[in-house]
Amino acid sequence: MKTSGLLDVDLAEAQCCRRHKRSGFVVKALLTCTVAYGLYTATSTGHLQPSEANPVAVEAFLAHSSSPLSSKEVEQLYTSVPDPASARAASRRYATRPHVAGSPGDFVAATDLLKLFQEEFGIAPPTEQPIFSAGSVASRAATLGIGSLTQPNAWIDTYYPLMNTPLHRSLSILDEHRIPIWEAELEEDGDPRDPDAAKHKDAVPAFHGFSADGEVEGQLIYVNYGLKEDYDKVLAAGGNFTGKIALARYGGNFRGLKVQAAEQLGAVGVIMYSDPRDDGAVTVDNGYEPYPAGPARNPHSLQRGSVQFISLYPGDPTTPGTPAYPNATRTEGANIPKIPSLPISWANAQKLLREISGKGLEDAFELDGKASRRSVRLVNQVHNRIMPIWNTMAVIPGRIRDETVILGNHRDAWVMGAVDPTSGTVTMHEVVRGFGTLLKEGWKPLRNIVFASWDAEEYGMIGSTEWTEDFPDWISGNVVAYINIDGSAGGSPWLPTGSPSLAHLIRDAALNLPHPTDSGRSLWDARHDVGPFHGRTSGELFEKIRDAVEDDVDIAPLGSGSDFTSFLQRLGVASMDESFNLSPTDAAYHYHSIYDTEMWKERYADPGFEKHVTVAKHLGLVLLRLIDSSILPLNTTHYSLELERYLNRVEKTANSLGYSVDLSELRDSIRRLQTASRALDNEKASAKCALDEILRKLPSRLTPHRPITHWLRSLLAYFGSLSLRHDLEEAVKRIQQANTKLIGFERGFISEEGLEGREWYKHLGVAPGKWLGYGATTLPAVTEALTIEQNVTLAEKEALRLASLIDRLTQTLSS
Repeated sequence: MKTSGLLDVDLAEAQCCRRHKRSGFVVKALLTCTVAYGLYTATSTGHLQPSEANPVAVEAFLAHSSSPLSSKEVEQLYTSVPDPASARAASRRYATRPHVAGSPGDFVAATDLLKLFQEEFGIAPPTEQPIFSAGSVASRAATLGIGSLTQPNAWIDTYYPLMNTPLHRSLSILDEHRIPIWEAELEEDGDPRDPDAAKHKDAVPAFHGFSADGEVEGQLIYVNYGLKEDYDKVLAAGGNFTGKIALARYGGNFRGLKVQAAEQLGAVGVIMYSDPRDDGAVTVDNGYEPYPAGPARNPHSLQRGSVQFISLYPGDPTTPGTPAYPNATRTEGANIPKIPSLPISWANAQKLLREISGKGLEDAFELDGKASRRSVRLVNQVHNRIMPIWNTMAVIPGRIRDETVILGNHRDAWVMGAVDPTSGTVTMHEVVRGFGTLLKEGWKPLRNIVFASWDAEEYGMIGSTEWTEDFPDWISGNVVAYINIDGSAGGSPWLPTGSPSLAHLIRDAALNLPHPTDSGRSLWDARHDVGPFHGRTSGELFEKIRDAVEDDVDIAPLGSGSDFTSFLQRLGVASMDESFNLSPTDAAYHYHSIYDTEMWKERYADPGFEKHVTVAKHLGLVLLRLIDSSILPLNTTHYSLELERYLNRVEKTANSLGYSVDLSELRDSIRRLQTASRALDNEKASAKCALDEILRKLPSRLTPHRPITHWLRSLLAYFGSLSLRHDLEEAVKRIQQANTKLIGFERGFISEEGLEGREWYKHLGVAPGKWLGYGATTLPAVTEALTIEQNVTLAEKEALRLASLIDRLTQTLSS
């Protein structure tokens, strides 16, 4: 199925604009004012009085259209600001010190971002730092008062989730008398050729966030990636996990799900390692030197990370669905393991793999259900406690008080995190500089913008989840879209993901920007880039999150693993994410290792910082078009067409499993939604043209060269004398109604009952796969009824539940 890149609404609006092209300032000034502050009447003296439907102070309305910049000039000025030299300096400042969540270094980084917001947005620092305890009057007022702001504001919210930190860890092979005969080296070597890695090698011990405290012994059993199907293969081959310790390699799914599956099958512990077979062509076997000497994997590197069961729910384990206030009522925590786990390096993994096979490494990779002859002892002592974390927030208020776009990036890293997340933090740094420049030039946005530096994402999206659980009603009533940036520059191909309604906006902005290193191509072309290295691959799956696409928009859906999760999949806010990701021919990336350093990034990921800057420019264009367009650039027709493609995929899956499932009512509902959405496209174009017809009748003598308040008063008095005011009011009402439907479209997939067995997730259109975590599953309730539950009756029931939601959404669009 092909979907047009330029739908009917775009053509209609383009034709209307050609017929009624007028002064960009006049169009923007009047339209923006009217949409922002509702419907107004002019008195005989020329003073403005708000309508009963949407009363707003007169002074606020008069101050509205003072910007001397057209939308084109705004975009040109913005894209001139992000700069490689500035990005490099910021990266060297942020990425050369550890800042794990809840640590002193993390708090310093939080206040650094607060200072950046204050300086760039012209916020005078208060005499007392605006650091508020979540749930306090000041914290609540900061977010709930966004709609009443007239100047930018910035603050820090402090939440109090349960987290853990490492105490003592060990891993040993035991002889028949349970005496250790081999001890694993659980710390990374900190090669002095990378100065930052050497300096901070002991800053954050190797452990898993939320791993269980304990000491266990058992035989090793190899489980490949630790996918559900990997465990099933071992069981089918006669293997038994009871009392054993699973050895899994990273990749394929979220690490917590490897532990969850092992725990359910009776295993007592899990060990995870990074396997060079997943590094594509860039391996020692292909002749590449290990880092720091070359681009191959340092064999002593290891991957920290959370083992939370994020497919069940993310955030603070002890306060699911509610914010982690200091005095919160807490539960035991259902989304964290009860068995211990440890990360180890490839150097140590080789010893354990040989222990399983009794021969060479290749024999150990056979999933035959065999266990090691000797036992292994795993010790993992951790300190579980309530810890503070800090979300640093900033707002640029817009003319429309109840429509907000959010840009978020998590700040915390497992050690220094030069790529994850600091490349994204650096990109946001450049976005903030760009918007600060616009403010200095007198620009003010149509809609509010919130900038968020989230904390504790690495433990399980805690900072963003607690904030969305703190302000769900405000978010549902105000947030137009959420834009996420995690790491922005780790490899060669550009990978955008997002809600289908944002797909055309993402693509069009990318087509308007040059490729970061090839001026003859666009950013959109960078999706197909590959790394600079070559060589034979092992034939193993190279991990990707991109779905196969069948249309010309090519934006994959969002799964989980970053801060968009709670916005999209719990509250129904259209969301997106983007980054320069890894290809099989990029240098091996040392994910969550001490070797995710500034030196590695500047040598292999983005030497010139062009990728950091290009992502900043793209995010800025997306933001500007969301906040300053009169009609929101959300494409519901593309979304409704994608739903049918998702359904086609479900039917294909059912057929491959030999199931006969009736999905006809769901397909009919989707097609009715497509019809309603096309009608909304026409209404959007018609409403805009109606407004343009009125603007076309403005006399040329009414120009913005006269004092703004006098001009606006004269303008409305003129409308009153010609009886055009009613037509203007009707056009603006139609635009407001269309925008309300556009914002509510993603909300329409939210079911209060949620997904069965993991009710925290409420979006029936997309969710993280139950046994994937990172990866997206579209139409999840229907899909997983077939693939996991193997229950056709349940699949048909879930299809009807989704069809009911879609029918309700169709009625809303048609009203």
